[in-house]
Amino acid sequence: MCGINGFISIKEESKDKLQNEITQMNNRIVHRGPDDDGVFMHSEKEYSIAMGMRRLSIIDLSSGKQPIYSEDKETVIVFNGEIYNYRTLRNELENDGVTFATQSDTEVILKLYEHQGTTSFCKLDGMFAFSIYDKKKGKVFIARDFFGEKPLYYTQKEGKFIWASELKSIMKLITTVPEIDRKGLNLFFKLTYIPAPFTIYEGIKKLEPNHFITYDLASHQFENISIKETKSEKKQKVSFEEAKSKVKELVNESVISRSVSDVPIGTFLSGGVDSSIVSLCLAKMTKARINTFSIGFTKKSYDETDKARAVSKLINSHHHEFILDEKELESNVSKILLNFDEPFADSSSLPTYLVANKTAEHVKVALTGDGGDEVFGGYNKYHMGNINKKYTGAVPEIAHNLVKKMNDLLIKPKHDKRGIRYRADKLINAIDYSDNYYWDIISLGYPSDSIDTYLLPEMIEANPFAYYKEVTQINSPKNLTEYRTIDKHISLEGDMLVKVDRTSMLSSIECRAPFLNKKLWNYTNTLPDDYLMKGWDKKFILKEAFKDEFSKDFLDKPKSGFGVPVGDWLRSTLRKDLEKCIDDELLKSQNIFQKEAIKKLVEDHLKGKDNTFKVWTFYCFQKWYINSYASK
Repeated sequence: MCGINGFISIKEESKDKLQNEITQMNNRIVHRGPDDDGVFMHSEKEYSIAMGMRRLSIIDLSSGKQPIYSEDKETVIVFNGEIYNYRTLRNELENDGVTFATQSDTEVILKLYEHQGTTSFCKLDGMFAFSIYDKKKGKVFIARDFFGEKPLYYTQKEGKFIWASELKSIMKLITTVPEIDRKGLNLFFKLTYIPAPFTIYEGIKKLEPNHFITYDLASHQFENISIKETKSEKKQKVSFEEAKSKVKELVNESVISRSVSDVPIGTFLSGGVDSSIVSLCLAKMTKARINTFSIGFTKKSYDETDKARAVSKLINSHHHEFILDEKELESNVSKILLNFDEPFADSSSLPTYLVANKTAEHVKVALTGDGGDEVFGGYNKYHMGNINKKYTGAVPEIAHNLVKKMNDLLIKPKHDKRGIRYRADKLINAIDYSDNYYWDIISLGYPSDSIDTYLLPEMIEANPFAYYKEVTQINSPKNLTEYRTIDKHISLEGDMLVKVDRTSMLSSIECRAPFLNKKLWNYTNTLPDDYLMKGWDKKFILKEAFKDEFSKDFLDKPKSGFGVPVGDWLRSTLRKDLEKCIDDELLKSQNIFQKEAIKKLVEDHLKGKDNTFKVWTFYCFQKWYINSYASK
């Protein structure tokens, strides 16, 4: 695990200049790899190239130093991530007569490429971002993993093609801060995050999951190419019992593969279905007691440590419980938000950082339950499609509009914990008679009917989801498989995995998600939807596969997730900071917002009306903007 950087200049550069610039990029991501660093540089008449990395040592501590070169020194790689099937791939190569100089997974990627080319990228099971320079072919290849667990940004500016694990490295190399990208802006205010391939900056992109870039060093042109998978995902006829057995087998297999490490390993244990199953599987395959980690809150309405304790007792883990008070969370708000390098408003990033930070005092690697909801159908929003279809078929649109008007008086949520009131409010406002309901359901910030109120007309993007509708070939999703496919492209890559990567790497700890296994994803996509969600029972087949391992009904207990009272903080300790965000001169200079509307939204919240999610989204944007533009 580490972070990578690189750039290609269209002209010959001195070694000192290359060294200085790649070192500056590496220095911005020391938190991603505090154990080691490495650089590669080459310059000739037509181009110059530099690649660098920072390393958090997990596998092959003694000989895994990067960059790693081919035997003839003509091909070189820098790599961020873990390849979980590298031993299997290595054995296959050795059987073909290939020899290795190290025990690292990095060298396996390089040897695979040397012998099988870019078609080998689909064989990699893991989380990764890497770049390979092939001098003989005069090309550079830059790739990102299947789900997008590891980040990769790129841009072509000022006579350079630049790529990096984090935006801060690119921003260090370019001389001027780019303009705000309108599509990125609209995606952020709708979703509260910005999924690939977009960023908040014009001209800077994220490499999409399961894609690689081919850069031609002669023409200085590049191509973005999808990594072709070998197997299709057609629905199959299989009995529930057979499928249940296969799911259990694949989950156990994935936990085993993701537990390979030369350093101490533990699990994040929230007490929910996913983390409990991962912790159970790891405990059963490990002779020694495993370490489990959970966080609780002094505010009891947010605390669920009793569930984690119950699982820890069941699996006999060495359990570490960290009780956080609000002051500890509040004091880290700026540090956490600004580390994302672009606006990001998922408030669960705050406790996620703190549990990662405290866990890093004990282990270097933690398994998580991330991805279980996407792979097995675990979100309440997946029910909403069926509800929308039945509701719009029974209730005339004119009657629904009356219900929406009454909503503020009847069930408007009184605080920012996502309870029944919040969900009912969200559902009512997500009902859509034009079949766009799911796109509004995933719009956690400003849905379609409100974003026009707060952004200036010239900043509005008419259809910010058009790209994703084209990529997924899903305009109006109608079933669970389509909902999950949209989430894989948008919320999983843009929100969940960004949150986990940045907060864990800020703490120099590696998080691994056994449910994010493409073999497991591909298999669940072949199953009937009602195997995953049976009536109102979410993640049905996963819970059935493991229910005998837990006490009766334990896996059916509800779980709230990482909620934090940011709405309250915005009225108290963050109030002065929030008030600076609606300063008249600032809003005027930005030329982004409808000034009076956004000020009223914030002021109403400060007076007691609950506008938590909209105001928190605005606050996170302003924190980023002030740091990126106003403070320069």
